Amino acid sequence: MTQVAMTTTATGTSQTAAQPSAQLQKTAKAFEAIFLRQMIATMRSSSLGEGLTDSDATAQFRDMSDSRTADNMAETGRFGIADLLIKQLGAKMATDPNAKPVAEEPPK
Repeated sequence: MTQVAMTTTATGTSQTAAQPSAQLQKTAKAFEAIFLRQMIATMRSSSLGEGLTDSDATAQFRDMSDSRTADNMAETGRFGIADLLIKQLGAKMATDPNAKPVAEEPPK
């Protein structure tokens, strides 16, 4: 299992306190994208009827488009969900000496 370790600087402070790890940033943005996908899907499900061109193919294309839109929205960071996660989890990792390293990928 690949893990991200926190390093300690000469002053004794954790590197994650000053700058969040790349893995934490990537994970927080991925969470924000998933959250936004769910939000968009919920908004789509509230439609009142079927259109003339609705089919499985158009629904699949619309889902792919919504997913890409959610990814782009998360990448811009305008909602701030990823920033809040980084702030909260980064601070916890920096202050908790028993914080477990974050796994980058699941064990095989």
